Formats: sequence, structure tokens, C-alpha cells
Amino acid sequence: MANVKCSIPKGTRDFLPAEMVRRNYIFDTIRAVFKAFAFEPIETPSLENLSTLMGKYGEEGDKLLFKVLNSGDFMDGVDFGQDYHKVAPQICERGLRYDLTVPFARFVVQHRDQLAFPFRRYQLQPVWRADRPQKGRYREFYQCDADMIGSTSLLNELELVQMIDAVFNRLGISVCVKINNRKVLAGIAEMIGAPERLVDITVAIDKLDKIGIDNVRNELKERGLSDAQVAALDPVFSLSGDAGQKLDALQQMFENVEVGQHGVAELKELFGYIDAAGVGCRVELDLTLARGLNYYTGAIFEVKALDVSIGSICGGGRYDNLTGIFGMPDVSGVGISFGADRIYDVLTELQAFPEGLEQSARVMFINFGAAEQAACVGIAARLRGVGISTLIYPDAAKMKKQMDYANRKGIPFVAFVGESEMRDGTVTLKNMTDGVQQTFTVDQMIACLQ
Repeated sequence: MANVKCSIPKGTRDFLPAEMVRRNYIFDTIRAVFKAFAFEPIETPSLENLSTLMGKYGEEGDKLLFKVLNSGDFMDGVDFGQDYHKVAPQICERGLRYDLTVPFARFVVQHRDQLAFPFRRYQLQPVWRADRPQKGRYREFYQCDADMIGSTSLLNELELVQMIDAVFNRLGISVCVKINNRKVLAGIAEMIGAPERLVDITVAIDKLDKIGIDNVRNELKERGLSDAQVAALDPVFSLSGDAGQKLDALQQMFENVEVGQHGVAELKELFGYIDAAGVGCRVELDLTLARGLNYYTGAIFEVKALDVSIGSICGGGRYDNLTGIFGMPDVSGVGISFGADRIYDVLTELQAFPEGLEQSARVMFINFGAAEQAACVGIAARLRGVGISTLIYPDAAKMKKQMDYANRKGIPFVAFVGESEMRDGTVTLKNMTDGVQQTFTVDQMIACLQ
């Protein structure tokens, strides 16, 4: 058999134990906040029918879907001389999920009789996008989502901001929460005389941070907006002051634009709640925030780390009728998604992970031979029973090898059970940091290690 090169696809990663404990620290932190706000866990399959996924993420999102070939003789009878978009549905009926929100909408419709509304769910699972791999951007990555569905109250949006504040406060990351409203964007499109160009406008200005204002202007023109319409956006982009001042100015601009007025009213109410709640992190109104996903209809959120140059590390928004696509209309939802992989990168760059996360065991028993090993088994069981992570070195190897292993694994204590300890019913415990050795009864050792 020929040798096979060891590799994985670009945009994917292996995770070593030290990386996994750090990732689990992030997941556990996020999960704890979700649970504190009374969200319930669900899971959905990695594969969804393409009919579920296609057309929900905009033109660019559809291009990033990983499509999975049908099994069996899937090419039989297919005319490959046709346009790709006609061929693809015939040979690919399923795809890897692009996000967790659209599958969640499908889940809600499919299980509506088993759910109590408003329904609050959280979900920590991987998603896949056929994107170009780069720093902070992967083809396979985890999302940590929380959504409320079945309520239009803006208190739900407030709770999302509070959860963002709580998660990043616990993780020790300084962030800025940027907020906008898709109704405001729709109002802007109507105000400049291009309501039919809302998607083109949002897709273009969503790239403002990445490509700059001049390139956004050029893209808007390429998408069919006139020079006058593009120029009419400048007063919006140049608004200054705090959220209240910007919203007051917008309210005047939208004097005859009803949808824009609704968006401004919702933002004023939301920022009023945020001020009253005493949210600790920075919160800003960003009228250039668009979030390119087509299903958003109201408030939209994006979170940026303040001390690390990286893309958004959390985002989300309000979607009023996503379940309607699947036959359950007029059910509004709102949610956020924490990007665990980018959060990992931020914590790594900031060196902000707590010390000791990588510790695989708190104590390791040295293996002197069969009799001593047998004596260690019972003691180790007692330690594990009270929550002390314990390892018995599996082989009666040379002492140096076993001690080197403990050092390499960062195990803080090494335990010795030799002939004298077996006779006296004791254990000698060595602190690997300061080298101090003490002999204890098992009960004394447990008290010392706890």
C-alpha cells in the first residue's frame, strides 16, 4: 500500500489536548451564561436538505454552501451540458449547514407541537462555509447560538446585549457592541429612491470595515445605483454624536419614510433599555452595520474586540418571518451567535486564558511495580471519588522517565506508595513546584489536595 501524506483540508484544524481544554473553557463560559438566562439546549444535524439552506443567506452566502453529492449512481441520466445551477440540484440534494439559525427555524416548524412559545434555545455546534481560509476565518468552525422565538418584545434584544456583556466580562475581553436596525437601512434605501436595491445596499455597506468607503461606493455603482443615489448616502455615513443624537437626526431625515421611522423608534426603545439596565461594555449605534444575511428584519448586532485586530466575534439580529419559509408564518425571532474560534484567537493573542487549564491531572502516582501498583489503585479510586483528577503511571518505568512525564504534563503533585508507605498505610506527596515532600494518611492527602 502506498504511503499517504498526512494532511487535513485547508480551513480545518486538529485540536491537541491543551487546545481542547481552552476551547472547552470558552464553551463552558458561554453555556453557563445561556443557562443563567433560561435558554434550553438543542442539536440539529450537520447535513440539511439544500432546499432548507438555499436562498436564505443571499447570493454570496449561497456560493459558500458546501454541497454534498448524492449517494449511489447519482450521475445517471444527468445532462452535464446544462448550466451548473440546473445540474447541481440533480446531483446534490443535501449540504453542510452554513449557520445554526436557518436549521433552527426548520426545527421550530418541524417540532412546533412539542415546544412552548416563546421558545428559548441555545446550540453549540460546528458549521461549514466554503470560504477562503485566512486569519480568523475557517471553513469549519463552531458557533454558539442563543435565540428567542415567538415574541416581538425588545426586552429580548436587551437580554442578548446583557448576555454579550456577561460572556465577555467572564472571559476578560473588552468589546464594543455595534447595533443597527434593518428597518433603518430599508428607510435609507427608500429615502435615496432605491427601495428595490435594499439587498445590494446592505451587501455593499456590510463590507465597509473590510474594503473602505471608496470601494463601497464603487460596488454600489456596480450594483446599479446612480451617482446621485450613492452620494445621497454620504450624510448618513457622516452622522456624528451619540446614539440619541444620531437617531434624532435620522428621525428628521425619515420624516416621510414610515419604515425608517419604525426602525428609529425601535432603536430608541432598545438603547433606553440598555441605559436603564446598566450594561457594562461599550455599546454603539453603527448605521453602516448591515450584516449581509437576507433574513434579518429588525435590530442587528455585531461585537468587536477592542484590543485585538480581528473580525466580529459575535453577531446576530431580529428575523420576523424566517419560519414562514417552512410553512409557519408570522413568528418573530431574535438571536446571537458567538464565534468560538475567533474568541479563542483573541484570548490567545491577549494571553488571557486562566492558568492551569491544561492540567490533565492534579496528582500522579509513581509506579514501582505490581504490588505497589495494586496498592495505588484503591487510593486513586478514593481521590477520583471526591473529584481530584488522578493518574497512575501505567508502567514500572525508571523514576526519571516517570518524573519527566509529570513535569511535561504540568502535574502539580506526585505521589509515592513504596514498601514503607504500604506498611504504614500512608502516601508520600511531592509538590512539583517547590519540591517539598510530606507523608500523609489518605484522608490527610485528600484534605491537602482539595
